[in-house]
Amino acid sequence: MTVNVALIGVGAMGGAIGRRLLQTGNRVAVFDLDAEKVAEIVGHGAIAAVSAAEAAAQSDYVVTSLNSPHVLEIAVFGQDGVSKGAKPNTLIIDMSSIDPEATKSLAAKAAEVSLRWVDSPLSGGAPKALVGDLTLMAGGLDEDVAEALQVLKHVASNYTHMGPVGAGQTTKLINQVLCGLNFLAVAEATQLALDAGIDAAKIPQALKGGRADSAILQEYMPRYVAKDYRRTGRIDNMVKDLNGAQDLARRTNTPMPMTSICAEVHRLLTAAGLGGEDQAVLMEYFKGPEQLPNM
Repeated sequence: MTVNVALIGVGAMGGAIGRRLLQTGNRVAVFDLDAEKVAEIVGHGAIAAVSAAEAAAQSDYVVTSLNSPHVLEIAVFGQDGVSKGAKPNTLIIDMSSIDPEATKSLAAKAAEVSLRWVDSPLSGGAPKALVGDLTLMAGGLDEDVAEALQVLKHVASNYTHMGPVGAGQTTKLINQVLCGLNFLAVAEATQLALDAGIDAAKIPQALKGGRADSAILQEYMPRYVAKDYRRTGRIDNMVKDLNGAQDLARRTNTPMPMTSICAEVHRLLTAAGLGGEDQAVLMEYFKGPEQLPNM
């Protein structure tokens, strides 16, 4: 069944989500301030809208994929935002990664103007989105989370309702703690193997199926060895998420020493000008701070 979707935000992640929705036969109206990114996805069959309001007005569902609560609030509630064009009772599916408390506030504000809200952040990145294999963790009312699947089934193979609004974002922070630590651990192990004269490219196969195995080991150790720095994610986005996890830890009084170290390494790389680069550039950290490049 064809679904009419408004997609607000077509960066690396939003663009991949949009392309997958188009590939699976859906109608997608898009809005983004970056005309080049809009043109790219229009080339895949999307319909360009002049505003978020116009995109929402011609759609049954609104999907947002944006970088911060501030930007998201403007996109939904600002002049020419989603709320100015969406039909009453429209379901907003927020696939951004933002603070759980901000999500609760935005969802409450949406309810005041007769809009519904599901937070459904993701794991898997753009490569998984393009093949419909994302992992999604959702927060919202039972009926809204179930209805959101009409859209999300096209991009996800694993979809779990975690609780009320904000629960999806909290789960995403936990996901990012696990991913951030794993990225750094695999990078550190790769450097040790290289320094010890081991063929690190063989390690993923050697450890496959064992307790040390992981999707990040299988995908990223070969990239670390090859210094394959193609962009499928961003260091500074990980900083944002680890900051969010640390904020949550302060509210819950949860000690997180390893997360603190991981966050500092990511901040160091960002300060060195590598914030826009992929997690693969963690290998640059092992050159020492004085040798970090500006890429």
